[in-house]
Amino acid sequence: MNSKTKLIVGIIAFVLFLGIAYTAYSSLSENYGPTQDPVAQGQDKPDAQSGDPAAQEEKKTEAPNFTVYGTDGTEHRLSDFRGKPVVLNFWASWCPPCREEMPHFNEVYAQYKDDVTFLMVDLVDGQRETEESGQAFVDKEGYDFPIYLDKNHQAASVYGVSTIPTTLFIDGEGYIVTGYRGPLKKSTLETILKDMLKQ
Repeated sequence: MNSKTKLIVGIIAFVLFLGIAYTAYSSLSENYGPTQDPVAQGQDKPDAQSGDPAAQEEKKTEAPNFTVYGTDGTEHRLSDFRGKPVVLNFWASWCPPCREEMPHFNEVYAQYKDDVTFLMVDLVDGQRETEESGQAFVDKEGYDFPIYLDKNHQAASVYGVSTIPTTLFIDGEGYIVTGYRGPLKKSTLETILKDMLKQ
């Protein structure tokens, strides 16, 4: 193959790559658009006619347990953090909406870290997202919150996470309070955490 043929093949491959990249970006933009869609209301609003606390208790949804890993390889289970409210956020460094909300999480983490556990779970698949790429992103941006690794998306599967970012709020007893798909604003995070800490 002469150099002219190689150049033509290279240009065709590059154009195909751009087409695939554009298609993927368009698809991701639709799936990961900047919305704040509620995904789970673990505790339904109590029936106005019923003052029965036992009936209201039955409507709570227990957060499924899972295992993730610290950056040092230590295993952590959701149940290990019971006793404090938990913010469970699924993200990846390649995801633009995830990157958009991270500064808000960092600010709220600094304010609430003594009273609330932040599980910032990086969806590591070993290809598109690696342990190194997630850590490099957090280090570069100077974020203080600890990150946890969901290798092969095991924890995300437990929660049926199909789009990121997805954030769930879990009370100190281990029940889901609410959840959102899409990047969250700082005001939304603060409002939910204040309400959880009042309970």
